[in-house]
Amino acid sequence: MKAEKLQLSASRIRQSFKDFFESKNHKIVPSAPMVIKDDPTLMFTNAGMNQFKDIILGNVPIKYSRAADSQKCLRVSGKHNDLEEVGHDTYHHTMFEMLGNWSFGDYFKKEAIEYAWEYLTEVLQLDKNRLYVTVFEGSPSENLSRDDEAVAYWEKYLPENRIINGSKKDNFWEMGDTGPCGPCSEIHIDIRPDEERAKTDGLTLVNRNHPQVIEIWNLVFMQFNRKADGSLESLPNKVIDTGMGFERLCMAVQGKTSNYDTDVFQPLIAEIGRITGRRYGDNPQSDVAMRVIADHIRTIAFSITDGQLPSNAKAGYVIRRILRRAVRYGYTFLEQKQAFMYRLIPALIDSMGDAYQELIDQEILIGKVVKEEEESFLRTLENGIKLLDKTIQEAKTAGTNRIAGAGAFVLYDTYGFPLDLTELILREHKMELDKEGFDVEMQKQKERARNAAAVETDDWVNIREGEQEFVGYDKTSTEAKILRYRKVKQKNAEFYQIVFDRTPFYAEMGGQVGDSGLFRLCSAKATAFAEDKSKAVSLQNKNLDDRAYAEQGIEIFDTKRENNLAVHLTQRLPDNPEDEFILEVNIQKRRATECNHTATHLLHEALRNVLGKHVEQKGSFVSPDVLRFDFSHFQKLTDEEIRQIEKQVTAKIREDIILNESRHVPVAEAKKMGAMALFGEKYGEDVRVVRFGSSIELCGGTHIASTGRIGTFRIISESSIAAGVRRIEAISGEACENYLYLQQDIIRDLRGLLLNNTDLQQAVRKFIEENAGLKKQVEEFMRERTQRLKQLIIDKKEIKNEINLFVIKGLYPAEIIKDIAFQLRGEFPEKMCFAGATSFESKPALTLMISDDLAKGGLNASQIVREAAKHIKGGGGGQAHFATAGGKDPDGLQRAVEEIIAQVVG
Repeated sequence: MKAEKLQLSASRIRQSFKDFFESKNHKIVPSAPMVIKDDPTLMFTNAGMNQFKDIILGNVPIKYSRAADSQKCLRVSGKHNDLEEVGHDTYHHTMFEMLGNWSFGDYFKKEAIEYAWEYLTEVLQLDKNRLYVTVFEGSPSENLSRDDEAVAYWEKYLPENRIINGSKKDNFWEMGDTGPCGPCSEIHIDIRPDEERAKTDGLTLVNRNHPQVIEIWNLVFMQFNRKADGSLESLPNKVIDTGMGFERLCMAVQGKTSNYDTDVFQPLIAEIGRITGRRYGDNPQSDVAMRVIADHIRTIAFSITDGQLPSNAKAGYVIRRILRRAVRYGYTFLEQKQAFMYRLIPALIDSMGDAYQELIDQEILIGKVVKEEEESFLRTLENGIKLLDKTIQEAKTAGTNRIAGAGAFVLYDTYGFPLDLTELILREHKMELDKEGFDVEMQKQKERARNAAAVETDDWVNIREGEQEFVGYDKTSTEAKILRYRKVKQKNAEFYQIVFDRTPFYAEMGGQVGDSGLFRLCSAKATAFAEDKSKAVSLQNKNLDDRAYAEQGIEIFDTKRENNLAVHLTQRLPDNPEDEFILEVNIQKRRATECNHTATHLLHEALRNVLGKHVEQKGSFVSPDVLRFDFSHFQKLTDEEIRQIEKQVTAKIREDIILNESRHVPVAEAKKMGAMALFGEKYGEDVRVVRFGSSIELCGGTHIASTGRIGTFRIISESSIAAGVRRIEAISGEACENYLYLQQDIIRDLRGLLLNNTDLQQAVRKFIEENAGLKKQVEEFMRERTQRLKQLIIDKKEIKNEINLFVIKGLYPAEIIKDIAFQLRGEFPEKMCFAGATSFESKPALTLMISDDLAKGGLNASQIVREAAKHIKGGGGGQAHFATAGGKDPDGLQRAVEEIIAQVVG
């Protein structure tokens, strides 16, 4: 396993880590997706431990006590991870790989330290004299002493002076405000040249942000649980959680002084240089740009393979922001005015495709999405520059060289125009930005977002020990006991989260919404009430009113999944949480949701049959009311294709295919069965296979017992949501019936409007033709009227101060006045002023057109109209040669036009 220093490639380093820990009896697990879909506390995997979170919290049983992997991670905020700093130093990234090893109640500090030392110094042969470690120094305020246990183990390998005390901030790891936590021990390496090391002891540079004295491995010793009141309690099963930055490790092993100089990034940087005609190392600014782009293209590509497309919401917004940052650096510092980053995808695949097959499988989709996003943002940049130029011109006209911060924030927030590009353009115009005003607006936005997302949770109140069992595939009601509950505050509302030991409620996951329903006392009295048919409320009743049935128990208004547990949301708690209860799912909503979920599977198969096997699911949403399905395809579906898809789905419904379900199937066996696995989904070792005839998918959701119960199915919309990704919205069951009834009603009403003509198509066609003919006559009449009005205006032309003055007043539509204004501008190209003070449908309007020579001479139509509009209690604007305004007070038109004429001709 040993290798000569500097001869290990990045791929061999990654494999050597896995091989080493496999030799130590660790289970090597695949990387989880970088994008997290079913954890409300996280959008992205930001540490290797995320996929083991449920094990650490004790929510799922331990399958193996030792594990190791290389995990794709993404960080854009937090300690040392400000997005705006990435690319400016040599060792921080957005997307990175985290090498890690874990022990769940098996080994602890001794073995964790031994393995880390052996791997670094014997397998990778890093110089022992360049290594330092930090240990937790203790915290008197929390009654925590120094981690002398870890110190004792480190002293076997390092002298005392290279074992450094670290603060709670640096050496006490916490999952969050609450949850597992414990001291940690960081391993740092000094990769400076020997001459520098001789001058300055590396000991003084540890944790001092030196780019060549850096942390490479963090060993976390989880031994406590942080409660909501801030106190600590010991964990029953101690956990080892280690994380080592793969890119930093490659830098150390390959003898480089920058992560970007390793073979992880150099192929990408070389390709950027080839495309842009730049050479890395020639110019500091272009070097930063090349590092930014090399880093960001990895993040963007892996996010797309995990199913997260750039968008304007949540995780999609983060990815779009990263992509646009890269585009902006290419635009500003590499002079790339056309899309180019999509051309880097082949180089990325050459570098990382062997380790991550999903890059190869989705190369076309990644390229199309990136290219479209680039082109879109380049248009945004062009439009933003125009808006900024207008703002600059207005500021200069007003005699100031300072741009308001609020205006710059609108450019940034609404139009996506980068702040630093705004500042750069302002400097070119010898102007400055009101940065304080911008920061105030930014802080207001952050406060709004923080308040909207703020969630306060109390500690869990444990009623009894136990694990939760989901019985919802087979039952919609069950007897259950409360395991724990807690109070939650969000957006000034309070509710409770309850975890039962057994539940038929499906918790929101995989695109399927969570169940609602109720729970009630399981007692002789409650049972007698339920058996009394004159009083009992049947959840099968389709006319059931939610409020009425909730009155028979406590309403569960939603079910969320948190840490792999179904968490039931209620407005109140039972009087005695220790009682036994009956849980009942709202069957009407569940069945409607199941119809849509099964229809989604049938739709997926039909899409692949009609459009081709390139179709892959990219997202879905299944509720009682509608289903939404996102899929890879590169062009709009034709009406004929949509009809074929609907027919195939409907045929499967008529066949009334029985649900064939297999649970706890090994994932490899499921794939052999033909089950479709989706990119971006994290599957366990055992999966559930859902089959309806030839439709076979891995799925954890609930489904209807047979396809015939769906009843009917229709596609109601088809659209593009990103490059290469289409979206279908469809309905089934009762919602579809109501939709078809509505279409029938519309047709009946149309027939009535057309005098009950039996040939509706012919009647509509005739109506359209007649309307087109009449419209043509009206247009001709309006043209003649406009020409007559224009001639009347010309006949009344006045010449004042050598300026041809044209004035129109009266009741005229604004579009006619505008048309005349531009005609006159063409006929009188010099010393011309057209002023309109008109009203139409009680709405006053001002119009001003001046010739270019007057505009260049200092007159500004936009400013003149804006001031005159005050007389009609309105506002407006436009360009230097043409402007309009609207208002509320027609009585002020005369004063307004007099002011316009006075401003132009004196």
